[in-house]
Amino acid sequence: MARRRRPWPALAAILALGLGACSDPATGPEPGPSRTFRMGFSGIPPRADLAQAIAAIDLWSLRADAAILSYELPWAELLAGASAESLVTADQAPLADYYRAKGHEITVYLDPANGLDRGGESDALVAAGRSITEPDIQLVFRRYAVVVDSLVQPAHLGLALETNLIRGLAAPEIYAAVRAVANAAAADVRARDAAVKLSVSVQVEWAWGRLGGDGTFAGIDADLVDFPFLDELGMSSYPYLGGFATPDALPLDYYARVLGDHDLPVLITEGGWTSAILPMQASSTQEQQQYIVRQRALLDEVAAAAVFQLTFTDLDVAADHPVWLFARLGLVDVDLGPKAALGAWDATFALPRVSASAPRSPR
Repeated sequence: MARRRRPWPALAAILALGLGACSDPATGPEPGPSRTFRMGFSGIPPRADLAQAIAAIDLWSLRADAAILSYELPWAELLAGASAESLVTADQAPLADYYRAKGHEITVYLDPANGLDRGGESDALVAAGRSITEPDIQLVFRRYAVVVDSLVQPAHLGLALETNLIRGLAAPEIYAAVRAVANAAAADVRARDAAVKLSVSVQVEWAWGRLGGDGTFAGIDADLVDFPFLDELGMSSYPYLGGFATPDALPLDYYARVLGDHDLPVLITEGGWTSAILPMQASSTQEQQQYIVRQRALLDEVAAAAVFQLTFTDLDVAADHPVWLFARLGLVDVDLGPKAALGAWDATFALPRVSASAPRSPR
């Protein structure tokens, strides 16, 4: 999914807006239903309009206790000579402060690859005639990761996205470069920050063998070997693209089987279920609502730490746009009108958030 738009620097001027922090979780289980996971979104707006972007954030902040910044590096600016410090200070740091003023825990995911084409490289790098396989470019990524950690101070920092999908689709040298730069960046960050939780994400449908595969479960053992620094594991999941006809068709262990016997906290770092009629599947707003309900059970199976939808709103793009497959994931439409799924999300968010009572048992 697209993760390349930089937050508007103008957001720095509205940091004083948005109060109302959420309460801390209880230290033990409470009677009745509860959730272990934080819930949140990113700042992607329905269209390139600052006022609407702010309105959307203010709306989703009422039903979130976390926020995610997930994006490719601003390669064009970095290659033109801009410093990581100046870019992060102008964009990501004020946006993170804006979220914190609303009581949200911050997660950042940096994408060294191409957010829309896991078989290729960043469009900005390609346009500049550069590659993530170059040691100098990897040093830029590593430096940027350290600066983001220092200036944004996220609770969670991801250093590569959908690594199993990249390994399956990209040239071996690209995957090798992603693996190398993520591990090196992790070491750089960890040398300066012992607290931030480091991760990469994996693609759930690919792990199940349902994206261009024959349905044979592949798992993620190779990812856990290739990225040994993981404190937690991100998961990306768009089950409607994996051939599931309805949300209820998702097995209860949909996330748990991917995690397997590994005792790692799980964050759903992106995902959702479209409400659109697509060539491969006809969905609806009601079916999308059913997915939000079903997902809660999947999250409970792994005592998930967080769940994010990158898009709170639908995206105002035409059916021939490159992101159309993801354009109707929003819980509100392009004019911020509520869809049926919003009520299901709100019902889950209303549950008290509690810490897991014990470490997750191996499966």
